[in-house]
Amino acid sequence: MTQERGVVRRRRLLGAGILAVIGLALLALGLTVATGVLAGIEVVLAIVLLVASYALQYLARRETLYRHDDQR
Repeated sequence: MTQERGVVRRRRLLGAGILAVIGLALLALGLTVATGVLAGIEVVLAIVLLVASYALQYLARRETLYRHDDQR
């Protein structure tokens, strides 16, 4: 059971990292290169991706901290 939890945690953290990198890239593009409505859309999408990344990290950490051990 604990190995499965570790795999799920690592996958969530990997997904969160990928979302964060994509979000930061979009934010950089939206603030520097893009203009007009497209820049606004990119910035909003970047913020959504960064918040989603934080949420995935939070879930992965929470599961690790507050899990109930099966060994009693």
